[in-house]
Amino acid sequence: MEEKQDCRNLTTLCYIERKNRYLMMHRVAEKEDANQGKWIGVGGHFQVGESPEECLLREVKEETGVTLTSYRLRGIITFVSDEWGCEYMYLYTADGFEGELDEQRMESCREGILKWIPKKEIFFLNLWEGDRLFLKLLLQEEKLFSMKLEYQGDRLVDSDLKIYG
Repeated sequence: MEEKQDCRNLTTLCYIERKNRYLMMHRVAEKEDANQGKWIGVGGHFQVGESPEECLLREVKEETGVTLTSYRLRGIITFVSDEWGCEYMYLYTADGFEGELDEQRMESCREGILKWIPKKEIFFLNLWEGDRLFLKLLLQEEKLFSMKLEYQGDRLVDSDLKIYG
């Protein structure tokens, strides 16, 4: 019988939308980063006692300097990996924010480089295989969904999807 992992790794990820583009982060700043070289949205790990929304707002503010004013929970993603364990991620999109992303912050975020990417170009980026699956759902405007993604190393070996609504 397969041993189940204890999964307490909780994160948020947000794709901020503006003018048919998503704000993406190219993760190139930290050498010991599981996402090294990949393009992802903005977000991060929960702090003790935070709700998903509190984590989302704090992480977006820390990484971008903007305050979200309009956002929506789109999915809950369960990652299981033979190398980095288990993670539950609350996936959001946002279409309203206050503040400006200045050029200095775009080029020197502590975890990578921020860039507005046209939605039609996203799939040409270096993405995780599983991210490609849930990004398609975001672009198709699916309602709330739950997805489980299983990895062996960097390779997606299984996925399961449930769409609600």
